[in-house]
Amino acid sequence: MRTIQVIIIAIALCITGTLSAQHTARNLPQFDYKPYHFGFLLSINTSDFNFRYAETSNFNDSLLGISNRKQQGFNLALLASLDLTKNFHIRFIPGLSFQDRGLNYTFRVSDGTSETFLKRTESVYLDLPILFKLRTNRVNNFAAYALIGGKYSRDMQSQKDVDNALANDIIIKLEDTDFSIDAGGGIDFFLPYFKFSIEMKTAFGIPNILIQENSKFSSPLESLRTRTFVFSLCFEG
Repeated sequence: MRTIQVIIIAIALCITGTLSAQHTARNLPQFDYKPYHFGFLLSINTSDFNFRYAETSNFNDSLLGISNRKQQGFNLALLASLDLTKNFHIRFIPGLSFQDRGLNYTFRVSDGTSETFLKRTESVYLDLPILFKLRTNRVNNFAAYALIGGKYSRDMQSQKDVDNALANDIIIKLEDTDFSIDAGGGIDFFLPYFKFSIEMKTAFGIPNILIQENSKFSSPLESLRTRTFVFSLCFEG
């Protein structure tokens, strides 16, 4: 996955270098005069949890600690943009987000050593975000922008109804709906036939999505909230 990121960044740098040499060529001069645009996004995400220990957690027992283990996934999304002005846009970006998160649990065993268990939670979210885009004026074929908004997500692969009493491996059960605050920014590159953008966003989950079952993995936790970083390539016509 890191190799893919390096390749994407290298392509973006090549495009930047090509465009920087075109000081007099203004691509898509009528782009900002259209009231709406459509496109799609290809993204790589890194996700983990913002967690809080339960007040009753007893670290003098066998549990020594819990830590995040970040995992990577990817997003596929469509884009619809309503351009109220050339600098202020409203974006609706429905899509799928494939996320893989992990928590490392470290327990003390009988001989005094420690043992670590990785508990992974895989989700396929249907994301329905609405974002406000504030963009600078164009400078030749470039413009910078900031994003802020909110997102409703539903896990299409939820395991909330799994019976842990019958499972071979205890899972951490999560609610199948989530809401988040999304913020980020990016750069628009106006190419001859379409607009290409590189953007980065961070999403912070609002509700506690932990389903408490009083297992040795859920009992030490009071809450789990999602946290995701997304690097996207956007193609808009």
